[in-house]
Amino acid sequence: MAFRAPFRTVSTRARQTLRIGLIPADGIGHEVLPGAKAAIQALGSSIPKTEFVDLLAGFEYFTRTGNALPVETVEALQNDCSCALFGAVSSPSRKVAGYSSPIVALRKKLDLYANIRPVAAVASSREDKPAVDLVVVRENTECLYVKDETQTVGTHGKEARATRLITERASRRIGEMAFEIALNRPRKHLTIIHKSNVLSITDGLFRETVRAVPTLPGTDGKYDGVTVAEQLVDSAVYRLFREPHSDGVVSIYDVMVAPNLYGDIISDAAAALVGSLGLVPSVNAGDTFVMGEPVHGSAPDIAGQNIANPLAAIRSAALMLRHLGYTDGADRIERAVDEVIREGKCLTPDLGGKSKTTEVVEEVVKRI
Repeated sequence: MAFRAPFRTVSTRARQTLRIGLIPADGIGHEVLPGAKAAIQALGSSIPKTEFVDLLAGFEYFTRTGNALPVETVEALQNDCSCALFGAVSSPSRKVAGYSSPIVALRKKLDLYANIRPVAAVASSREDKPAVDLVVVRENTECLYVKDETQTVGTHGKEARATRLITERASRRIGEMAFEIALNRPRKHLTIIHKSNVLSITDGLFRETVRAVPTLPGTDGKYDGVTVAEQLVDSAVYRLFREPHSDGVVSIYDVMVAPNLYGDIISDAAAALVGSLGLVPSVNAGDTFVMGEPVHGSAPDIAGQNIANPLAAIRSAALMLRHLGYTDGADRIERAVDEVIREGKCLTPDLGGKSKTTEVVEEVVKRI
């Protein structure tokens, strides 16, 4: 895919073995993660010897045990794994006593403060530029996802409130990550997404902190070449669909940085521009650990039918490897995925094809 510029990498420390935690969690996570594993294994000796550690989490696990994220999983990731891949999670829309999303918890426990989501179309040939090529950089640890909610009964009935947390520290960290990514892309353009015309304190702090990144001690003009713009979140989504290409060729956005909730919505919306959520990868990244995660959900309506699109999970594996510094292996996986999409003969139903999940995986592995 088009996003091949390096971003801040976790030191590989000359690893002889790459221990990768696998957390399929719920639904189609069990069907797409084996594809990501197969793609990594196909790289052979171009990366360190790989060992895979199967780990438990998810709503399905919660219904059996009363615990969505066992402590053994967290400890294995913290102490025994170099990195990880997460499949998908089923979080019910109703309140379930005792349940909390394991992926949200993992992001906080492992301090994976950045969710990096490249959204890129596949050009008709290797020489052409993709019609869509942008990166959403989503703050991953706070905003409304702190899940501090209360419900009371007032004069007019029930009243529900949610506390939204935006801190200078988290905004600064995600801002630095976004500037780094923008700096290493050809256009060097960063758009700050907010709603500070209404949420002047919380979004105002996010906006001001990100804008101040180039003035931080030690930057010394490092980001002078990055063009910074702003966009209100509602108009950003509108423009994303109304005018996805600024000149008919180039994506109107390059790098978008946003608080947690906005980033989640924008990246899912942007997936529509490239055909399917089944194509969009991400990594949850911190300073010492990285976890790949396809953007799509658990898709219970198609789980177990062998028709889920594995390409987002495979691309997430490539992003994870890139973040660890294994750029050659990441390039090989991404080129193989692009070739399969470009050829169009082996695609799952979400892309208009008739192929099975396992058949698409086999096709990608063959091209790796």
